[in-house]
Parts: sequence; C-alpha cells; structure tokens
Amino acid sequence: MADQRRPQRPTGKGKPPARSGGKPPARGGKPDSKGRPQEGGKSSTRAAGKSAGPSSFDKSRGGRPARKGEWRRPVEKQAPRTADQAVYDGPELPPEITGAELDRAVTAQLKGLPEKLAARVARHLAAAGALLDEDPETAYQHTLAARARAPRLAVVREATGEAAYASGHYAEALAELRAAKRMNGATAYLPIMADCHRALGKPQEALKLAKSPSVANFSAEAKAEMTIVEAGARRDLGQLDAALRTLELAPLTSKSRSSWVVRLRYAYADTLEAAGRDQDALAWFHRTHAIDSEELTDADERAAALEKRLG
Repeated sequence: MADQRRPQRPTGKGKPPARSGGKPPARGGKPDSKGRPQEGGKSSTRAAGKSAGPSSFDKSRGGRPARKGEWRRPVEKQAPRTADQAVYDGPELPPEITGAELDRAVTAQLKGLPEKLAARVARHLAAAGALLDEDPETAYQHTLAARARAPRLAVVREATGEAAYASGHYAEALAELRAAKRMNGATAYLPIMADCHRALGKPQEALKLAKSPSVANFSAEAKAEMTIVEAGARRDLGQLDAALRTLELAPLTSKSRSSWVVRLRYAYADTLEAAGRDQDALAWFHRTHAIDSEELTDADERAAALEKRLG
C-alpha cells in the first residue's frame, strides 16, 4: 500500500484512513457528476442478435441452449478470452453484492445507463468498495470492469482512480482522476493526484498542485491531506526545514481528535525525527498517540523506540 512508501504517512496498526476525497463511491459517495452514459449494454465479445442458425438448442450442432434466433459455440471450441475481454468481464462478482450497497449519489449517476448495464456497473463498484482495504488489486480490477462498460461517467473514472491509487498503480490513478476532474470539475482529488506525482518521482509537480488556488476553499480535512503531501514533497527534495515549516503552519494543536489531526501530528513527529530533533519528535509522537484512539498510527511504538535510543 502507499502508506509504506511515504514516511510522512501513518504506517500504524489500524487500517489507513481514507485520503481526501474518500474511497470509491461504494464507500460513501463522491461529488456528483453528469457524465454522458455509454451507449448500449452488450459486450462485443458475446453472441447477440439473430442468425441463420436454429432458433433453439440443436444437439446435432453442439453448443448450449441459446435464446431464440441465437446459437452459441460449444465452450471447448471457443477462442481464449483476449486481455481486453478479460478486463471487461472483471473478477467474479460475489452473489451477495447487489449494487444496493452504493451511496444514493452514486446510483443516481448510473440511471442514465440501460438498466442491465447500470446494474452490472453498480455491482462492480460495490464490490470494489467492499474489497478496497483487504484486496486493493482485485478492487481495482472491478473498477476496470466498470470503466470498460461506462467510461463516460465521472463517478466510474473516479472510483477507478482511487482504487488504482490504493493498489499502487500511480500513473493509472493520476490519469483516471484527471479524467474525472475534466468531467465534473471537482477539486477534491488534488491531494491524491499530488501524492501520485510524488510516487512517480515528480515532487515538483506535487508542489504545483499544492499551491492550486482551490486548496484555500478545501475543508479542514482536505487541507490537512494536502499539507501532508506538500511536506512529503519537500522531504523528497531534501528540504527538511521547508517541510517542517509547512507542517507548522497547519493546526497541529487543534483540540479535535479527528483522524486528520492524528495524521498531521504524526507527519510532524516523523519529520522532526528525520531532521535529527529526537526530543521534539518524541514529544509529538506522544501527542499523536494521546488522540489516536482508533490506532491509525504506530505513534506509541515510534515513541518507545525513541525513548530506548535516547536512554
């Protein structure tokens, strides 16, 4: 996961908190969009329409029962699925996933699709949301199947981008989130996009996004996420003092116990330790642990390691 790659992000005992903008729509919804629906609802790889063959199952020709006017080749005579066809099919959908798990804001955006197509896309998005923490790669494959069916919906591109990010496909995540942003104009993706630039070895691009005018209008949580990424980019460039100044301008002493405050404090403590200020780092690891009731970080373990080293 991305948490193990960047030292400024919590790497603790619990599940990593959602980055700004949340997780794929299956887990709580995202900004609304008005993407144009994809036309049609049948895969080009499936037999469809009428043919000159028999109108019902014909044992003399082999194959399996088909709809009226349709004949299907026996499984053993079918050509292997291509890579594109495999992506379109996606992973097997668990029978308990119905698509009803999605946030209403998401399902509303699927209503422009044909009914059966919308149902299939919804199930893939819901499956992605359910698997994101435990199996992000499979979650990503589910979103790719949804994208293959409805590439013009911003909510689908957004889900694909966030699943790609969670599974470490940073170039793909950046491309998908850019596409979603073009479709709906949302800026909530900027912290993730900036972090993708960091992962791809382009901290300067991350800093450009961190200075976007829209950041000023972010919620406190989104601003904290961008601050963490910006400080990380400074560290990537070897600018530890600048990274510390960036974090010190954030509300580190907020009385809130929200996860974004936990993450800010942890990032600050980690950067202090990287700068060789061990005593200050120890104090901030303790301050982080004091409000980390959900154990999102390993602040207690980091503090214990520092105390042992300092004697």
